[in-house]
Amino acid sequence: MNVKRKIISCSISALVTMVTLPAFADCSALPDFSQLRSALSGAITPAAGANGGLGFHMWGTLVANDGTVCAVAFSGSQGTSQWLGSRVISAQKANTANDFSVGHNATPSGSLFPTGLALSTANLFTAVQPGGSLYGLQHSNPVDTAVAYGNRPAFSGNGISTANFNPGPSSGSSFGTPNDPMVGQRVGGVNVFGGGLALYRNGAKVGGVGVSGDTSCTDHMVAWRVRNALGLDQLQGVKGVADAAHPDNIIFDITANADGTGGTGQAPNGQGGVGHSAGGFGHPKCLNNPSDAAVAGLPPVK
Repeated sequence: MNVKRKIISCSISALVTMVTLPAFADCSALPDFSQLRSALSGAITPAAGANGGLGFHMWGTLVANDGTVCAVAFSGSQGTSQWLGSRVISAQKANTANDFSVGHNATPSGSLFPTGLALSTANLFTAVQPGGSLYGLQHSNPVDTAVAYGNRPAFSGNGISTANFNPGPSSGSSFGTPNDPMVGQRVGGVNVFGGGLALYRNGAKVGGVGVSGDTSCTDHMVAWRVRNALGLDQLQGVKGVADAAHPDNIIFDITANADGTGGTGQAPNGQGGVGHSAGGFGHPKCLNNPSDAAVAGLPPVK
């Protein structure tokens, strides 16, 4: 009996140590909550160019290089001014772009991308469709819902985990504030449509930004402007799958299949379906799609 008590005591001590250790990521290397909120609000209605879409308010999330959430904000007057479901989606997008992009000195000698590779979430759409080289990627690395919503499981006869020591459950009023339950935690998640971009400083990847709350095509446009406003688009030669000035830009090259199916994306009264992406990194067009000129006219990376 004494042995059992000692084992339980040691387990609890180990868990307490785990949850009290400082986070690995340094969020001080990224913009803070107020800077994110300001950039997000300013990006919805740009001074030049059109974002397209529905003209809705947005959620934005910043994650550090190890996926730790550093800030969550919204552009509206309150949390319910934008789609509630888009809060976690914005975190998924930030996590995905950070997870599947690399910067300078991150690839081995002889790599096809010796200076690094930046992939936006928009660039992943085609490859994850049935038959694609990354089919199933969107089901990997699932969101930790306890982190996403600040829920805390009750103690039970099945044992304890670090989640038992997390404060919670959180009030919905904390969502999108400096006290959002995701902040300081790694929420995970993979998202494969527009709105997520890796963040770069002097060519080194320092995290990711995710935006959600409108069409996925517009989310990408807003995320791009947010990254630019925060000054974290310093790719400095990091390559992508789009043009050199916009390496991880959204690509609208999906056309109908040879049999005439697909290729219309989300256009009203369209056939739907995926269609064929000439370059393999295409994204379907959306309702009130941003014009080609607006997409090409996004601020070039530095």
